[in-house]
Amino acid sequence: MKRRRTTLLALTALLAAALTALPTGSAQAEEVEQVRNGAFDTTTDPWWTTANVTAALTDGRLCAEIPGGTTNRWDAAVGQNDITLVKGESYRFSFAASGTPQGNVLRAIVGLSVAPYDTYFEVSPQLNVSGDSYSYTFTSPVDTTQGQVGFQVGGNAAPFTFCMDDVSLLGGVPPEVYEPDTGPRVRVNQVAYLPAGPKNATLVTDATSKLPWQVKNASGAVVAHGRTTPRGLDASSGQNVHSIDFGAYRKRGTGLTLVVDGETSRPFDIDPSAYERLRHDSLKYYYTQRSGTPISDELRPGYGRAAGHVDVAPNQGDGNVPCQPGVCDYRLDVTGGWYDAGDHGKYVVNGGISTWEVLSTYERALHARTGKTGKLGDGSLNIPESGNRIPDLLDEVRWQLDFMLKMQVPQGKPLAGMAHHKIHDEQWTGLPLMPAADPQKRELHPPSTAATLNLAATAAQAARLYRPYDRAFAAKALGAARTAWAAALEHPAMYASESDGIGGGSYSDNNVTDEFYWAAAQLYLTTGEKRFQEYVLTSPVHTADIFAPVGFDWARTASAGRLDLAIVPNRLPGRDKVRQSVIKGADRYLATLKAHPYGMPYAPDNNLYDWGSNHQILNNAVVIATAYDISGASKYRDGALQSMDYLFGRNALNISYVTGYGEVDARNQHSRWYARQLDPNLPNPPAGTLAGGPNSSIQDPYAQSKLQGCVGQFCYIDDIQSWSTNEHTINWNAALVRMASFVADQI
Repeated sequence: MKRRRTTLLALTALLAAALTALPTGSAQAEEVEQVRNGAFDTTTDPWWTTANVTAALTDGRLCAEIPGGTTNRWDAAVGQNDITLVKGESYRFSFAASGTPQGNVLRAIVGLSVAPYDTYFEVSPQLNVSGDSYSYTFTSPVDTTQGQVGFQVGGNAAPFTFCMDDVSLLGGVPPEVYEPDTGPRVRVNQVAYLPAGPKNATLVTDATSKLPWQVKNASGAVVAHGRTTPRGLDASSGQNVHSIDFGAYRKRGTGLTLVVDGETSRPFDIDPSAYERLRHDSLKYYYTQRSGTPISDELRPGYGRAAGHVDVAPNQGDGNVPCQPGVCDYRLDVTGGWYDAGDHGKYVVNGGISTWEVLSTYERALHARTGKTGKLGDGSLNIPESGNRIPDLLDEVRWQLDFMLKMQVPQGKPLAGMAHHKIHDEQWTGLPLMPAADPQKRELHPPSTAATLNLAATAAQAARLYRPYDRAFAAKALGAARTAWAAALEHPAMYASESDGIGGGSYSDNNVTDEFYWAAAQLYLTTGEKRFQEYVLTSPVHTADIFAPVGFDWARTASAGRLDLAIVPNRLPGRDKVRQSVIKGADRYLATLKAHPYGMPYAPDNNLYDWGSNHQILNNAVVIATAYDISGASKYRDGALQSMDYLFGRNALNISYVTGYGEVDARNQHSRWYARQLDPNLPNPPAGTLAGGPNSSIQDPYAQSKLQGCVGQFCYIDDIQSWSTNEHTINWNAALVRMASFVADQI
């Protein structure tokens, strides 16, 4: 996701930087007050309000009458401009606030008062009638004399009264030192180990010699024991660690703990049932990401909502969407599809790799010796289409495929057969904002070769998988794939602009040789035609070493061709070499896993963790799992299983990165509607949602304020405003679906 978001720092109020609350400290000699008249003793000047807000002095406070029926927080606001900010200076922002009636949410910001209205700090507390005092620190990323302190209180259905007092922005305060709570020093998979699978843990300790460990059951009885293996300094965390292997203990149990060096781990199970739940929960995530349909609370309790972007006010809708100015002279019905991440955008590129990986989960089940297609069958997900005699996984992916097919340029128009890169809002929106409440104009962005090849690849794959259930749709998909392939050959270098990142991510990719290879591979697997076979065999990607340390992703799609050529039955000349290349790649990832003190198949250069590192770990595990499907060698099965431990708590932060799994789990992913952290009336992400994970670049201001100088695994924070470390996306969850299903199949 790095290339998707790097342009966003200077774009919008969406990209917030709410910083950690601090107790109010004593004034420092160098502290300088930037707010004028924050005590409201005699006047409200120089504070301003939006035109729909009436403000006056009440008992030494500024009190404002806030109208109901607005959409965004900034639709009703009180603020002060001409605030001076100094780059690198640390500030304490404090205020007292109340709201009557109870429960409305305030968005307090420090930002820029002129275009592009950047936000440098944000916090969104829930107001109560009696009032509270708040204090925060942050570091300014810019020099400006055009700063703003703002209190945004729109976006509420009913009117209410907002009061504030003692507003202060002090410069020159010491920044907070952030210390994450990592719990016990024994790090385990907090969810479950398989009875017949590997069982490993990591101990953080300064000890240099072996230490005794014990596994205790829920009653406290010792059921296994042994000694640790010192591993020295782990460069990915900066910690001195030991490894613990208790794989010889194979009895099922719940509530077990690992005790070593005076520490007791968080509880865990030895029970395979958790992975069967995860298989379905990670897939059900996509139902609540659907655009263009109401989400049933009966089918997904707690997540019911109105349909988004269906041409019902305030939506401008997706049923008749124009292009950006100057791009095209037509409009398209692009309803449906999955919202890409925590925003309201829909993308063919990232949608393509997501569609492929979820479909490949089903295709693996068809062909692998341990595959269990029945677990993905009709009725397995309890979605609206359940009961139609089509596997639920295919029904869910169909919602996205239908949208992607609509993104193809119509016949008779310039660039016919190409696919529009994306469709999203004209401008960024803020958090929280339900899809049905989004008032922004929607726009189609220019076609791109990458998007066209994503469509060709996934439509070709769909043609073979849907054929037993819906021959007409399969034929339509294959026709669209052929058309897209021909269009891409005619326009091989139409790249999405890196600067097209307003209102949605750019997903720019200026090297599409891998997409051509992927699309040709999928067309060959579906049709067996010689022209696609020849393209695959002559592509430089076909014999390239594609299994790099970082792994595959939306911009690195060669593996999406190579893996399917290896596991889907076909007659490609030299197919044995294809399969051997997967095994060779798996051997490399397996070696990385064995060398890593935290037991994961991911060790990027200089321990610079990539955006969405958690899904990179999973995708590297997919390669290892595929090697098991090819060879049947148990070392690959064990490596794939062990790779899951990191995601569920065997990591430096001692957190499960999957919502609803583990004693301490990520649950504040960046999202506009899974936004309980900002609005208690909204839910956290549904169980089975993967957080992006450590990202060494920490692009968002919130992470920058907390994590400067972070080492590898520590470059993460579970806060809704950390979009660079804690977003959720459809492609990241696709990796979780793939691996959860593999693990569940090993039971």
